[in-house]
Amino acid sequence: MKRSGTSHWQGNLKQGNGTLSTESGVLDKVPYSFAKRFENERGTNPEELIGAAHSGCFAMALAGELEKKKLRAESIDVKAEVTLEDLKISAVHLSVTLNVPGANKNQIDEATQIAKNNCPVSRLLKAEITMEVDLLSSTPEMTM
Repeated sequence: MKRSGTSHWQGNLKQGNGTLSTESGVLDKVPYSFAKRFENERGTNPEELIGAAHSGCFAMALAGELEKKKLRAESIDVKAEVTLEDLKISAVHLSVTLNVPGANKNQIDEATQIAKNNCPVSRLLKAEITMEVDLLSSTPEMTM
């Protein structure tokens, strides 16, 4: 399987601008620029897209790990916060909220660690990956 994304850039680094597109057409000439990436101008940037890719990849990997344990998540919500320092992605922090009926803390700890270490995007990144997990449950002893 191969997937592709493309970019087009015009001009210099600070005043130039570009567009990002994906093979599927989900992104179609979406604008990006220095201000969108390094300042607070609204719009997308490569690090935000890496965060979205990492959170989606992790959620799917976690669903697969839970399935191996005969568990099914009612919901998995993941935020991947990507840190860019000195023109290097230095860290990603995964904030995970799960609703997994019948799961215990040990099952969740094991499944989340395996998913964090083995999802393809985690394996691609050379950044430090940290994680916090909140297990939603109707019973207090299930909260982590």
